[in-house]
Amino acid sequence: MKLLTAIFFICVLFNTSYAQYHWKNVDAQYQPLPKGFHVYLTNDSIEGKPNIAYYVSADLKERSLSFTTQVGNGKRYTPTEYFEQEQKPLLVVNCTFFEFVHNSNQNLVIKDGKLEAYQVHTVNGRGKDTFTYRHPFGSAIGISKKRKADVAWLYTDSSDAKVYASETVIDNFKDSVIHHTKKEMLQHGSFKKWNMQAAAGGGPVLLQHGEIQITNNEEIKFTGKAINDKHPRTSMGYTADGKLIIMVIEGRFPNKAEGATLVQEAQMLKEIGCVEALNLDGGGSSCLLINGKQTITPSEKEIQRPVPAVFMVKAN
Repeated sequence: MKLLTAIFFICVLFNTSYAQYHWKNVDAQYQPLPKGFHVYLTNDSIEGKPNIAYYVSADLKERSLSFTTQVGNGKRYTPTEYFEQEQKPLLVVNCTFFEFVHNSNQNLVIKDGKLEAYQVHTVNGRGKDTFTYRHPFGSAIGISKKRKADVAWLYTDSSDAKVYASETVIDNFKDSVIHHTKKEMLQHGSFKKWNMQAAAGGGPVLLQHGEIQITNNEEIKFTGKAINDKHPRTSMGYTADGKLIIMVIEGRFPNKAEGATLVQEAQMLKEIGCVEALNLDGGGSSCLLINGKQTITPSEKEIQRPVPAVFMVKAN
């Protein structure tokens, strides 16, 4: 019995160490960098497939750092164009999902405490369900005036300047009503006002309480088996000691960097130490600039895709 127990723990130890990624500090490639801001790179394979991933750790308590967003106001710009327009911030990264027709964000964006883009709470049915609608409560990550980060599921309405958040996931619901009132929507969960200085939405949530809990079905993000597809990824989270984590994973380059599934992305964030984290828009949108310099190579013809919103870190 003792021998079997010892073998079990050796196997667990081996599998755990095998799954871990080795991150190299690459600050020297992106200087000058302020206190409390660091850049890391891994080339470790993901389940035997080639991989390139970067993450930034930014100390939320470091007063020389400020956290903000910017929207395109009906237009889309590349991360480099935002970098030039915004007086060359320290970090620029894509964030929200969006639609191409009107260049509109599908998720919340908050800048300086003000709502700049709203959550989309209606998804049209398909096939036999053409005349029905699903109503999801999408997720976002926000930073408060006290420099505390939070990931939550939200309700927003263009007629209300306030944001309402649930700290527990809320399942979507289906009916034949296109739009519900605020009262009708808020009755589906336990909501509180969410007062953030900066925030960006995406989804699904990947980590809760330090464990992998992907709320893909509740948020209606990736249908069918798409949760297991490998793509370039962008994600954000935070650690228990107050570090904001921003990660990008390169993908769609056979034999160089093939991307990650949502589960693999979540595992990487967990190993870094995130207690909460969410996926953001990925694919051809994934792009992270540090001092204007690219980290991963964008997958869309290796050029940056214009996006209607970005998250930024500035050095004061």
